[in-house]
Amino acid sequence: MRKGDAGSVYNIGGGQEMTNLRLAKMICEIAEVDESLIEFVDDRLGHDLRYSVLWQPLASLGWAPRVAFPEGIRANVAWYRDNQDWSAAILEESSP
Repeated sequence: MRKGDAGSVYNIGGGQEMTNLRLAKMICEIAEVDESLIEFVDDRLGHDLRYSVLWQPLASLGWAPRVAFPEGIRANVAWYRDNQDWSAAILEESSP
């Protein structure tokens, strides 16, 4: 925020690219659940084949991720496991 140029865009990323399937399998492994829980659905119209952010402008300002992706995803799974009441409340709020 202090080093960037006003009006410029700085995406936060870490150079980790993987398929949705690989990520789903990684989450199953961390959560110690069977990969058979992964449900394949038909692509929606206009489906994006990949998601990626251009984060090098931010890196050029000296920013770098402090947590490697595998460690971060493990921490996220652990947080959701430890905060199931929060997750349930969010799901309840979004139900019709």
